[in-house]
Amino acid sequence: MKTQVNLKIDPEVKLMAQKRARDIGLSLSSVVNASLKQFANTGELQLSSNYKMTPQLEKTLAKARTEYEKGKSFGPFNTVKEMFKSLED
Repeated sequence: MKTQVNLKIDPEVKLMAQKRARDIGLSLSSVVNASLKQFANTGELQLSSNYKMTPQLEKTLAKARTEYEKGKSFGPFNTVKEMFKSLED
């Protein structure tokens, strides 16, 4: 026997979630059931299955890689004083 749960969800979020579920061959009900079952069994709440960097993080990481490849990286530092000294140079 199943029980019914009523949730108030933003209509746009519901449609996007239904599309994602459909894309992987599941119903939204199955996704919600699986999420609740995992949470009930483990106490863990997984909010994302894929990690995706933001455009800003991608840009920052690309800049850091370029600086590293050019030998412009700094550290590690033994003290905070050393770190601040490197910023002044």
